[in-house]
Amino acid sequence: MRTFPLPHTGASVSSIVLGFMRITDLDESQIRRLVGTALDVGITVFDHADIYGGTPHTCEKRFGDAVTLTPTQRESVDIQSKVGIREGWFDFSKDHIVTTVEKSLTALGVDHLDTLLLHRPDALVEPEDVAAAFDELQASGKVLNFGVSNHTPGQIELLKTAVKQPILFDQVQLSIVHSPAIAAGLTANMSSEDQSIDRDNGLLDYARGRGITLQAWSPFQSGTASGVFVGDRVNYPELNTALDEIAQSHGSTPSAIATAWITRHPANIQVVLGTTNPDRVVEAAAGSDLRLTRREWYRLFIAAGHTLP
Repeated sequence: MRTFPLPHTGASVSSIVLGFMRITDLDESQIRRLVGTALDVGITVFDHADIYGGTPHTCEKRFGDAVTLTPTQRESVDIQSKVGIREGWFDFSKDHIVTTVEKSLTALGVDHLDTLLLHRPDALVEPEDVAAAFDELQASGKVLNFGVSNHTPGQIELLKTAVKQPILFDQVQLSIVHSPAIAAGLTANMSSEDQSIDRDNGLLDYARGRGITLQAWSPFQSGTASGVFVGDRVNYPELNTALDEIAQSHGSTPSAIATAWITRHPANIQVVLGTTNPDRVVEAAAGSDLRLTRREWYRLFIAAGHTLP
């Protein structure tokens, strides 16, 4: 498993993150096997959110009831969770952030989160309120680090007018097929190209220049109703041919190549796996150690339907 130093902290993290959004229907032994497999392949970041599982803290509690990390394991693993989405509205108020974190800790069975992410942006955000929540959680030792999810550079800058802790992460949707954060920059200043529309205000370059690590969720999803693109030869025949041929040349699998396409980027983007199948975790995580050539990377980009000038 490839690791890299996390900016602003001096710590190292794995390039693969395991998400626990879909563990509701797993029994405890299946959850333990999933966690054990992740640890075996070198995954050191576990991703949660208070809303995962339908009712608040469901998946966090399933994890906490099933998994007891040894002190050594807990020290080597980063547990992160997210806050801010409520039923029909968003809430970055201090009270909601603090009380939600406390409930997450109880559900997970841990005494602190390594990282707390603000989930979807709250249009009514008051940076001073967020700052007060972060300060209280950090001072109490309940949260060590902070980040965001699905935020633009402007939204991060607004938070930074009051928040003094570094924003370490921004978790965003990204895959070979759904990659506007990358594709827009490659066709900048080309008004005839829909691809050139900047949909996130230059997030990739902004994050890279400020030491913010992007975490790519839905790394195998197209971002459309067609769903998973790996193995979909009806909607993505050229891409799957390229995935197959590149996988064969590396003695690997298409899923690993789809992972490697993201981890190849010099921004050190982490890949968030959402599978509950341990074998798929092993397969996808293998892409972390696989370095695509520039030619292979661009071949996949074009095969996914993107264009170059």
